[in-house]
Amino acid sequence: MTKKIPLISVLIFALLLTGCVYWLRAFQVYQQMDEFDKNFAIVVTDEFTLQFKDPIMYSKDFVSLSKLQPSDDLATADGRKWRYLFRKIDKDGNLIKPEISFFTDLHFNKENKLKAWSFSSLFLQIAPPKFLEVSLRSIGGAEIDKEKHQLKANSALLEKISDDLPKKAAVVAKLGEPLEIKDEPEQEIYIYHFLLDTHQIEKGYEDRALNEIKITFDKKTQELTRMAGRFAGLKVSINYKKFLAEHSED
Repeated sequence: MTKKIPLISVLIFALLLTGCVYWLRAFQVYQQMDEFDKNFAIVVTDEFTLQFKDPIMYSKDFVSLSKLQPSDDLATADGRKWRYLFRKIDKDGNLIKPEISFFTDLHFNKENKLKAWSFSSLFLQIAPPKFLEVSLRSIGGAEIDKEKHQLKANSALLEKISDDLPKKAAVVAKLGEPLEIKDEPEQEIYIYHFLLDTHQIEKGYEDRALNEIKITFDKKTQELTRMAGRFAGLKVSINYKKFLAEHSED
């Protein structure tokens, strides 16, 4: 079973495929996933934070991959914090007022190595914490398919959870009305556009500032079943039903 997984996973995998100087560091992080609790910790408050116990990747690795500078680069007591801020826009590219936005923060130590990665509360409306955590844990031991640019995980080894999926009304209450709705026989796909606030984009990669998010709702249950998007040039797709304890795999 081929499973597409979240932002940190996609970043690691994309770096694995580059064959550049960042390959070794990315592969080392991938190997750390085999012993998740030894190498990582997860903290959930109003945000979701993945902590790196043995930091490997540098800040320059992220810019090399995304071609985008962060929205904010702030000094901290023990390093730096990068924030990538995404603001909702309308069909004409204008910012929505009042503002609807989410962010992801990268925390680096004094050696400029990534020590923590946080996702804001609005992002968790479309990527619930427990589903995000089990997605991350499932990376360990996944097979790398370089030809198809995918990670293949053994479905028999995936952890199942019994949490309820978010309902459409709750998600829309936070994200507002979508740019477009695609009506299908058994599901609806809500499409949103968010624009990355960044002061520098590498020439030729300007389109990466636009982030399209597709959220799928089951018509019968009104539950959020899938999220797909592109965040700062990184493609993310999560099928939440794959992780439900009561869900039967094909």
